[in-house]
Amino acid sequence: MKRIIITLLAVFLILPTLPTATEASTSNQLVATAKQYLGVPYKWSGTTPSGFDCSGYVQFVFAKNGVSLPRTTGEMFNTGTSVSKSNLQVGDLVFFNTSGKGVSHVGIYIGSNNFIHSSSSKGIMVSSINDPYYWGSKYIGAKRVKNFSAPTVTATSAKLDTNSYVTRLEAAETIVKALGLKAKSKDTYYSDIYSTNPKIEYINAAYEAGIFTGSNGKFNPNDKLNRSQMAKVITEAYKLNGQKNGGFKDVPTNHMFYGYISTLFHNNVTTGYENGYYGVTDNVTKTQLQKFIDRAKNK
Repeated sequence: MKRIIITLLAVFLILPTLPTATEASTSNQLVATAKQYLGVPYKWSGTTPSGFDCSGYVQFVFAKNGVSLPRTTGEMFNTGTSVSKSNLQVGDLVFFNTSGKGVSHVGIYIGSNNFIHSSSSKGIMVSSINDPYYWGSKYIGAKRVKNFSAPTVTATSAKLDTNSYVTRLEAAETIVKALGLKAKSKDTYYSDIYSTNPKIEYINAAYEAGIFTGSNGKFNPNDKLNRSQMAKVITEAYKLNGQKNGGFKDVPTNHMFYGYISTLFHNNVTTGYENGYYGVTDNVTKTQLQKFIDRAKNK
């Protein structure tokens, strides 16, 4: 028996300790998860990235970070520990009375008096809890269901954050695979891409389909894809038609990507940010790109 116990102890000492989902979650990770779904439309009773209602979104984000929450806003309001507005921490649930009949809306506090939530008018967006025109007067309280500790910034975590953004090459590969495209030529179309490049088939297929055209004869495969460029590639890839001015503050009618962004808005692929901006220079995460693809392919 003694030998068996010693053997088991040795096995446990050798095996690596794997963190649970909850242990791995930090305030930054929670916020990063939440922001992956910015722009996802509101959907009554929605609980998936195809569309969320307010509590469905909060439940989904917390589940991704190892925390189980009840389904409805009222049930969430009855969980956790009450927190004063002056002591809010990132990850606290914030509640509002938008119906005049008690708690009816919930969001996730992300710091600096802001919360992220699923708005019935604009989907997933960031708002201020002190908004004098609406949310400030609707605020009724907050609950802490988990104390998300602030993460230690390390070289590794910074690298992971950087790698969450999609490159032009990754975007081309993702879209080509999604569309099932095949390259006609094995020769290179770009001066910075050799014909021996292991991803040449995806680069060429994207070029031949008019999805990516490059700049000054170069593809720039490692450059991050921003939201303006994404508007173009999504519009071209899925042959979206029609235009509607979204009224974005950073997209004047003479902006070089105005047509593409207006087409995405017309097809309900994007709604922009609550502050009235589209985010023309914001980099796109891999998850966000997939969400845009999912919405576009259903048009």
